[in-house]
Amino acid sequence: MKTSLIGILIFGLFISVNKIQAQTAEVKVDLIQNEFPEAKQEVMETFGGIAQSILDGDMDKLISYHAYSSKFTEFKNGAPRNGSEANEAHERNVFGAVTEVVKFEAKDLKIAVYGDVANLTFHSDFELKFGDDLVIVNDQITLLFVKTDDGWKLVHEHHSPLAK
Repeated sequence: MKTSLIGILIFGLFISVNKIQAQTAEVKVDLIQNEFPEAKQEVMETFGGIAQSILDGDMDKLISYHAYSSKFTEFKNGAPRNGSEANEAHERNVFGAVTEVVKFEAKDLKIAVYGDVANLTFHSDFELKFGDDLVIVNDQITLLFVKTDDGWKLVHEHHSPLAK
């Protein structure tokens, strides 16, 4: 009798677990088709903060938007991939040396969110002064973000010249 009762309980538990797994599978979010509008807005606000930190010349704030680790990568200007240390040094040296932001536009901006990962792409139309020298930056830029406990953070950057 005890054996039969235990068998029935185990069978019932097995059925319940399978039913819960089936219900969980039904609530899966479509990471490709779902637009994630709230997350998209958060990423846009983060991008706005990045731009403002550059306009303000606040390098510590700019760096705070990065999730530097051994996983961080960057491609720029056809050079081999680099990582956290090279990216931080480059951002501090380049953006820290800007004496005037003449123009700072992100054209054809697109944000694609895939749950806790977001891809932001745009064409830069930047005119930056370094002393008397004006530098025009027309690049294709991809910024890859991951949602963390501290907000959306950059984990990959890709910059390449935009063909004219």
